[in-house]
Amino acid sequence: MPAYIDLHCHWIAGVDDGVRTIGEGIALLKALSQAGFSHIIATPHMRPGMFDNERRDLEHAYAQMLPHVMQAGLDVQLGLSCEHFFDDVVYGRIMSGQGLAYPGERAVLVEFAGDHLSSALLEGLFDIRRKGMRPVIAHPERYRACFGDLTLMEDWVDRGLVLLMDGGAMVGKYGRAPQKAAERMLEAGLYYAVCSDAHRPEDVAQVVAGLERIRALVGDEEFDFLLKEGPHRVLTGTVDLG
Repeated sequence: MPAYIDLHCHWIAGVDDGVRTIGEGIALLKALSQAGFSHIIATPHMRPGMFDNERRDLEHAYAQMLPHVMQAGLDVQLGLSCEHFFDDVVYGRIMSGQGLAYPGERAVLVEFAGDHLSSALLEGLFDIRRKGMRPVIAHPERYRACFGDLTLMEDWVDRGLVLLMDGGAMVGKYGRAPQKAAERMLEAGLYYAVCSDAHRPEDVAQVVAGLERIRALVGDEEFDFLLKEGPHRVLTGTVDLG
C-alpha cells in the first residue's frame, strides 16, 4: 500500500493562500490520505509583506487544527514546518532559530522570487548548511532561470541542495514552461522528492495525475524513492546526493 510523505502542503486554515476554513483543511488532508499520503507536513508561507507569519503564529494555528484532525479520525501523521521566502528578514529568522525547519531540524524549505534566482544566493544557503540544516528548494520548476537551462540547478544539486518537485507541475498545473522544466529536471535525475504543494482539496486531482505521469516516466523504483525514501531521508538528515 502507498505510504507517501508530503513535504509541502498548505492545510492549516486561515494563515496564507492555502485552505480558508478548518473544514476545508480536513477535506484536503482526507483527499491526500486517499491519494496515498500517510505523513503530511504543513508548510504555510513565511513571507513578510505578503504572509506576515512568525513562528509562534504558525505553531498556534497548527495546535488549533490538531484537535479537529483527531476528531475527524484521519489516519495520517502530521508535522509542521513552513515555506521560507528567502529574503533578508526570513534568512535572519532561519539563522537565529526563529524559522520553522522540518521536524527533526535537519532540513529547511525555502522559496525565492522567480525572476531573481542566481548563484549569488548560494552564500546564504551555505550558511544554513553550516548551521547543520539542508536547504530544500521548493518548486524549482517554476523559476524562470530553469526554463531553458538546467546548469544552475545541476550546480546546486552538486553542492548538496535538495530539489523538491510539485507533482501537479507534471500535468501543467503551473503552465507549459514549468511543466517542461519539471520534465527535464526529472529526466536529468535532479529531483530528490515530490510533494503535493496542495492549497485546496480540489488540487489533489492534479497531484494524483502528476504522480501517475511520474511513475510512467521513471518506473516504480524511482517513483517510490521520490515519494517515500527521498522525503524520509530529508527528514532524518540522511540525504545522499552522491
